[in-house]
Amino acid sequence: MNFRLTDHTESEMIRRHIPRRMIGELLNAPQQIVPAHDDRIVYQSQFDFGTDKLYLLRAVIDPQTTPPTVVTVYRTSRVRKYWRAS
Repeated sequence: MNFRLTDHTESEMIRRHIPRRMIGELLNAPQQIVPAHDDRIVYQSQFDFGTDKLYLLRAVIDPQTTPPTVVTVYRTSRVRKYWRAS
């Protein structure tokens, strides 16, 4: 599936040191898709950013647009806060 990245998303990728490769992996095969507010959804997957510690990479998606728009991306160490048990 194709996605459109906003200018904000692009700048956050740079500011937060999130490699484009990881964003591609997340968007192509998220480990989880969870609902968010304002009819948006969040794609999330766990990644090691080279520190031997797992972080949760999250992308907020607006599925109402064509193609779907990635509104923002971020990583967090608070995996337990956002991870949904299967």
